[in-house]
Amino acid sequence: MIQRLIFFSILLIDAIILFFLTNEISISYGEAELLYGDFSFLQLLINISLFLFGQNDFALRLPMIMLHLLSVLLLNEISKKYIDLPKNRLWLVLLFVLLPGVVSSALIINSAGILIFGTLLFVYLYEKNLKKILYPLLALYALIDAGFVYLFLALMAYHILKNEKYNFVYVLLLFSSSAYIYGFEAHGRPSGHFLDAIGAYAAVFSPIIFVYIFYVLYRRYLTEKTDLAWYIASSALLISLILSFRQRVSIEYFAPYLMLALPLAAQTFISSYQVRLKIFRKKYKAIFVISFVLLLTNTLVLLFNKELYLVIENPKKHFAYDMHVANELAQELQSKNIYCVTTDVETQLRLKFYGVSNCKEFVLAKSSIKEKRDSSVTISYKNTLLYSANVTKVNKE
Repeated sequence: MIQRLIFFSILLIDAIILFFLTNEISISYGEAELLYGDFSFLQLLINISLFLFGQNDFALRLPMIMLHLLSVLLLNEISKKYIDLPKNRLWLVLLFVLLPGVVSSALIINSAGILIFGTLLFVYLYEKNLKKILYPLLALYALIDAGFVYLFLALMAYHILKNEKYNFVYVLLLFSSSAYIYGFEAHGRPSGHFLDAIGAYAAVFSPIIFVYIFYVLYRRYLTEKTDLAWYIASSALLISLILSFRQRVSIEYFAPYLMLALPLAAQTFISSYQVRLKIFRKKYKAIFVISFVLLLTNTLVLLFNKELYLVIENPKKHFAYDMHVANELAQELQSKNIYCVTTDVETQLRLKFYGVSNCKEFVLAKSSIKEKRDSSVTISYKNTLLYSANVTKVNKE
């Protein structure tokens, strides 16, 4: 009972933090492109939320937060196969919600959140042997997001090695359909993005956890302790690293599948810890404590990210700069009774979400932040100037 209470307390605190962060960021240009661009399943989810809860940042990010919370529930259920003690599963859940990539997928509108939830849902249903649901679910995946093409590749390898011919043919058809609808990029000359991919994975999982995941996947390959979760995680990692030799890979399409390696890593870590005498457990405790402290620090940095502007010389180098300013800029313009402007493409699309449309009556021209005195619109965080611009009314006569 106490473990269940702690689990839902983690969920509640996680949700509160995420909802708090929705008020700290604005829509980015990439998110605005997705919202106002070509139709997609993710766009449909966001529009439904906006229709129900209004045009605001809370409604914008609510679908991603809900997918994230459902993913936590699914991970907890899947981990029961690998981790016996409920208290150990709680530590896994806590580490999961603190992972930088998981926090990002819960807030940023992109494919990562859908891929994490979709993959965990598929594995959960597979472990429950609900094949009648799995086949139509995979067909749905082929339609809703391009990133599921890598899940199909992993399943193809799994079914071949398990000698499941009919399942292989079905997944092959889904892979072909997804590749036809969304395309499948595997091109380019050798260009050395391998280290970039490794760095991106380290940023998503934190360096220590990523190295340990890599070690666990390799170790299980040597000991032949492989299952569906291992095949999916290993295939995604291998494919991304191979592609990185020739092109820049989109980590948000691959990292979600490596989340399946977390229960495997936890099982291996717990097993290695328990078989050792207390005197030899110190290094394992140290690794865990360091990893946890780093993840907790990352969460605190996210919570208080605006304070970083106090120590960063160039505000544009702030990791979240592209998700700041737009909301405040729209409010500043509206306070001056300006509800439409002409400006650069990126700012124009971001302002559209906050009710500032495009027109030729006013021109919003961004200026150097050093020209604060001559600017009619300025946005500052923590007494640090982030954005400066001039608004000019166009005389039509």
